[in-house]
Amino acid sequence: MPLEVCQLQPEQNDAWDKFVLAHPFGSPFHMIAWKTTIEEVFQYRPLYLLVAEEDRIRGVLPLFMVENFILGKVLLSSPFAVYGGILADAPDVRDALGRHVAQLGGSLKVEYVELRNAYHEQCVGFNNLAGYVALKQPIGPDEAALLESIPRKTRRMVRKSLENSLSTRRLRTASPAFEDLYSRNLRRLGTPSFPSLHFAALMRNFGDMVEIREVLRENQVIAAVMTFYFRDQVLPYYGASDPAFNSLAPNNYMYFDLMRDAGKNGYAWFDFGRSKKVSGSYDFKSHWGMQQCELPYEVLLVKRKTLPHFNPNNPSFQLPIKIWQHLPLPLTRTLGPVVLRLIP
Repeated sequence: MPLEVCQLQPEQNDAWDKFVLAHPFGSPFHMIAWKTTIEEVFQYRPLYLLVAEEDRIRGVLPLFMVENFILGKVLLSSPFAVYGGILADAPDVRDALGRHVAQLGGSLKVEYVELRNAYHEQCVGFNNLAGYVALKQPIGPDEAALLESIPRKTRRMVRKSLENSLSTRRLRTASPAFEDLYSRNLRRLGTPSFPSLHFAALMRNFGDMVEIREVLRENQVIAAVMTFYFRDQVLPYYGASDPAFNSLAPNNYMYFDLMRDAGKNGYAWFDFGRSKKVSGSYDFKSHWGMQQCELPYEVLLVKRKTLPHFNPNNPSFQLPIKIWQHLPLPLTRTLGPVVLRLIP
């Protein structure tokens, strides 16, 4: 019998999450909590696909329809996520989902379909969208061994930060200090900021799987990061620091403190997420000596004739970035969510 691809029904949400948690390539961005957040905050239309046999899920594809005047219509797995794509228990299930999303893209007359795969085993043969790498590092309970695993130059900065009387505060609710630091950092980079609703929705929908950590000097928050906890992995996802305190190396303190705390609590991997090879974030992350692997993103061109290039390294974005960097902060906070929704 041919495999049948269906759309996710609400009563299947728990089974979907159970499958994602058990799959070796699963990620927080495959979870129903991510779907719920993106629906609530950005109002994109979900078209989540699955293959099931006798009430047993065998494959899933988180998928959203994104439609605006810049992109046109696009099927994306998944918006604002570094990882996405198909999870399947066998190649034939993966291929069935790949064929179905290709047919769906054609019937909906989209510009393209984009799958943000983390592993080559997820690929279905679409065009490769190169340029991103993921950076990961094993961690454990031995703090001294963890410190020694870091390259010398970064290790020196970590040790320096540990001498600066910094402390950490963990939160399970929204943090105005985190949001302020993060929006300021994105303005400096020329990048639109997320609305407060996004962070509140993530905290609500992910529950114990997410936290905000604030780094304090005396009683002042000088750095903060929102982090996902997924199986044996810890994924710092949104982070920023106050550049006025760069001499104290707050970023080095923040990420090492997260590593050592996660290692002592049984987590095995620190996932620094993705970076473009030519970027400031890549320069910072690469100095931690982490394992790097190319992310095998795939794009199926439907109506569009060329691969999309919607990232800050695109020369067409340089002038808008420079203008954004000089806009008043309150204006970027107001306009950021509007602009961000156009290029997820």
